[in-house]
Amino acid sequence: MNELPKLAQINLITVLIAVLFVVSIVQGLLRGASSSAKHLALMVTEGAVTLLSLFLAWELTSWLSPKLQVWLVGLGLTIPSEELGFWKQLYYTAATALRDFSLLRFSVLFVLGYGLIKQLVYRIIDPLVDDWLAERTNAEPANGGRVASPSLLSSLIGGIIGSVTGFGRGMIMIAVLFIVTTLFPQTPVAAYIQDSSLFQKGATEVIRPMTGDFFANQLPVFTRAVEQEFGNILQRKYEVVDARIPQDVAEAAKQVTAKGQTDEEKAKLLYRWVGTRIKYDWDKVKAYEEQRIWREQTPEDTFNTKKGVCIDFSRLYAVMARSVGLDVKVVTGLGYDGRGGYGPHAWNEVYLKEKSEWVPLDSTWVASGGNWFNPPRFQDTHIKDA
Repeated sequence: MNELPKLAQINLITVLIAVLFVVSIVQGLLRGASSSAKHLALMVTEGAVTLLSLFLAWELTSWLSPKLQVWLVGLGLTIPSEELGFWKQLYYTAATALRDFSLLRFSVLFVLGYGLIKQLVYRIIDPLVDDWLAERTNAEPANGGRVASPSLLSSLIGGIIGSVTGFGRGMIMIAVLFIVTTLFPQTPVAAYIQDSSLFQKGATEVIRPMTGDFFANQLPVFTRAVEQEFGNILQRKYEVVDARIPQDVAEAAKQVTAKGQTDEEKAKLLYRWVGTRIKYDWDKVKAYEEQRIWREQTPEDTFNTKKGVCIDFSRLYAVMARSVGLDVKVVTGLGYDGRGGYGPHAWNEVYLKEKSEWVPLDSTWVASGGNWFNPPRFQDTHIKDA
């Protein structure tokens, strides 16, 4: 009876990824132990094709992804206001997601590219392997179908090649799962996938070459386990609540932006000040996630204590920005957690008059590294609520 709860805690996604890898290794060991020229050729061919296809698919996707985005932007696609049927909803969801979310676009192109390239590579390599086998036909054992005793070396080589094949299969599976979690981030299936430790590890390794070592560490966002409940907190509209600007906060904002000549310069000075002066309150996160205790605080509280979570960073930034004449919003949605998943998050958008545009910024992530004031791929890691 005590075993049932333990079994229920096993994540099937983790099991599936592990099984895929182990089966590939066992397959390689068996082929390597067969002492058959045919099996050896198949084993080496599959490993080589997998590595070559992964490399070519990655290079092709890196080149094609930005071009696809430019083309999709050029379509000027807008979602109709009328009620849409299932297929139209699916079309607009997929098209706009591919246009706006480059990590999703990269994953889709990588999976499709890998499949197509692998088939093309096989068409080129297969004839060469067949010719080699034809020359080796007479070398196969002819003693009643029995084969010679396998060597330990051939088995080990088979296992190594099998692990390479398993790695390739696992990466493709993780990329597919990443697509699912991105298109349907608030579903139980997505949450279950993101609970897999192997998926988190694999997603980080797949995404890291595109985003740098920064995403190797978990970013400060709330966990998916409390998303629905905490989402109600993040979705509050603070413009009215925070309309009153405390004198000390306004004076600090004035001093911080004293050297700023343009809206962008002032916005950046405040972004850097809030991001470096306020510390992320992990105790507040722990109290909420473990005990559902939420400690509400005003921007003045955050200013005085120099501690807070994403919504507190964003509210303080908004109040300080408004006090120096900037037009700013508190934005809520999902933030990438560095492990292949997303959690509830809040950030800001500020209007720059000299550019006549709203630009995003995330002062909460300043301390974690990187530039989060209107970077080129901000939408990769921040999904704004509709």
